[in-house]
Parts: sequence; structure tokens; C-alpha cells
Amino acid sequence: MSERGAEPASRLRRATTIRNVALAILGAAVLVLKSDYHGPFEDALNAYAGNVAVSFALYFAAINATSDFRRPRLIAAALTLLAVELFEVTNGFGVMANVYDPADLIADAAGVGLAVIVDLVTSAALRRHYERVAS
Repeated sequence: MSERGAEPASRLRRATTIRNVALAILGAAVLVLKSDYHGPFEDALNAYAGNVAVSFALYFAAINATSDFRRPRLIAAALTLLAVELFEVTNGFGVMANVYDPADLIADAAGVGLAVIVDLVTSAALRRHYERVAS
């Protein structure tokens, strides 16, 4: 069925999935490109932007996986925070190189918090758009 003939709910779900993938890719891009930043607060951004970016990206990957649950945001946020915090305290799960810094725990939580805020704002905008289209 073409998108034009699709039910508004399925179109909203598809748009939300595309948004989630795009925002996860954006988070990954920030992680990859952060070392190219040269400007104010360069040291702090190089130290913590990766934590924020990874947490942000993982949240949007997790929200797709939890969308059928009763509280998808809560579950996605909790699972993401658990994963990134465990990565920090286990020094990269004992498999990857990681330098422990207690401030990383705060940056990880900030990334999840930012992702939840972006999710809430963009979800409301998408919902309003598809309600207007449906009426």
C-alpha cells in the first residue's frame, strides 16, 4: 500500500521509526566527529561529548526495540543508562579500552536525558502533524 493510502497510525509509526534511526545515526556521527572540533571548551567536549553522543544514540536504538511495551521511554532510558553505566564501571566490559572517570557517569546520564527530551518534543510534533493530516 502506498504511503498516501496508509492509515495515519501506521504512517506515524513509520515516521517515528525513521526519526529514531536518524537520531541514532546523528549520535554516532557526533561520536565520530567530536575529535575534529577545535573551539571553546575543546577539552571538555573531547572528554565527554562521546559519552553524551553514545547514550543519545543508544536510547534511540532502544526506543525502537521497546515501542511495543507499556512504557517504552522508561524501559529504553533504563536499559540505555544501565548499559552505558556498566560499560564505565567495568572498564569497557573488560573487552574494550576505557579510562574510568566518574564524570563520565554524569555525561552518560545527560545523554539519556537529552534523548528523552528530544524524543518527547519530536514525538509530540509528529503526532500533531499526523493528526492534522488525518483530519
